[in-house]
Amino acid sequence: MLHALCFMNKYIPVIGMEIHVELKTKSKMFCQCKNGLGLEKKPNVDICPVCTAQPGTLPVPNVQAIEAVQLAGLALGCNLRLESKFDRKNYFYPDIPKGYQISQYDQPFCEKGKLKINGKEIGITRIHLEEDTGKLIHPKGVEYTLVDFNRAGVPLMELVTEPDIETGEEARIFCQKLQQICRYLEISDADMEKGNMRCEANISLFKEGEEKLSGTKVEVKNINSFKFVEKAINFEIERQTEMLDRGEKIIQETRGWDANKGETVSQRKKESAHDYRYFPEPDIPPFSFDENYVENIKRKLPELPDQKVERFKKEYNLPIADVEIITSEKELAQYFENVVSEIREKINCKEYDCQEERAIKLAANYMIGELRRHMGEHGHDLADIKIMPENYAEFICILSEGKINSSAAQTVLAEMYKTGGDPSQIIEEKNLAQMDNSDELEKIIDEVLVKNEKSVVDFKAGKENALKFLIGQVMATTKGKANPQIVQEIVKNKLK
Repeated sequence: MLHALCFMNKYIPVIGMEIHVELKTKSKMFCQCKNGLGLEKKPNVDICPVCTAQPGTLPVPNVQAIEAVQLAGLALGCNLRLESKFDRKNYFYPDIPKGYQISQYDQPFCEKGKLKINGKEIGITRIHLEEDTGKLIHPKGVEYTLVDFNRAGVPLMELVTEPDIETGEEARIFCQKLQQICRYLEISDADMEKGNMRCEANISLFKEGEEKLSGTKVEVKNINSFKFVEKAINFEIERQTEMLDRGEKIIQETRGWDANKGETVSQRKKESAHDYRYFPEPDIPPFSFDENYVENIKRKLPELPDQKVERFKKEYNLPIADVEIITSEKELAQYFENVVSEIREKINCKEYDCQEERAIKLAANYMIGELRRHMGEHGHDLADIKIMPENYAEFICILSEGKINSSAAQTVLAEMYKTGGDPSQIIEEKNLAQMDNSDELEKIIDEVLVKNEKSVVDFKAGKENALKFLIGQVMATTKGKANPQIVQEIVKNKLK
């Protein structure tokens, strides 16, 4: 709606993203301190003379962090620079112990990539590496500020997009896709709520017929959820549109997102690159990489989300919506593949007589529905699940063979989720096996027909609903354990 409003007023949004991702390395960027991502319970415990900038200390680059950024670059179609370096970015703020940040300016590790969302390619200008800052703590009711340096020096990857994004929704989807790729690469959890991933949006508007970058750019910081990324951008588009309609000038500035008010608020005048007085970091020599090094990094690339989606569609013949859910998390996709492997083995060994494609579809359905519902109710992730893939596969094969009905299946799966127990044992203990013995069912059906003579007459008079009623009575008498297909067949034969 906002986008349509802009076009109606002949203003077109131009959005570029700057996204910071804390890397999950063992140590910090330039020292041997433990990398706790700044989430330590006690302040200033994972610090040393290097990350607190004591005189005479020297930084030593973290090789694991450099490889992680290069891996992300390759995953996003970037070119890896064979010549690179670190730079000093000078600015004074209490959480910057050195008075400058070691970052990268004109020779980032990765350049010119792209990420496709909804069929549209978003260009990636660069991905570079820097160190994170400390955290300022403002205790309530006092007039002082505390500094926690646990986060100072944590490796921080920054990705800058081209101004190819046009809506808040596109920005949100881009950030979510980037998070998924970081998790697949296992370089970061990219959890926005924990501050592992921080998003900033640069937004401007230009008039139809003018240059795309002719508008004044406003940066929005402090966005800590995907939902707020979309909301903040949409609000800023609307704010700038209204200002331009009133003939006012947009000021180049940094604004913050106030989630409580649902609006952006002015923070400070936007700095330019020359304000930071970049120059090459004198304590770290430049880097030179060769093609063999790049090839070695490429060999470390795992199967990426889009590749996995395509393979799952072909190999498992599942609907695209199901595949996207199952592959949304690397661990969930691997769990599903382990289950499918167990299903195939049980079928090939003649342990169960069920159709493979149907069993795989059931495995996906119960994973997307019931299993994820239990996880959501208990606040669990996949690591918390007690159900082993072998037991889940056995449960699916039993269900696929028709040995339990859907109602019993929910009971079995709930008990499996609670205890991690064997499905066959649970079915036996709870007496949940489906009744498919024709002789036994015939006796029960005869009793039901005698008790419901009117429904028998109604059915013979052509009322189909009477058949459903009679089958329902049989199911109620057997407490849902009767096989409904067999019941229907017997009832029809008896009413001929």
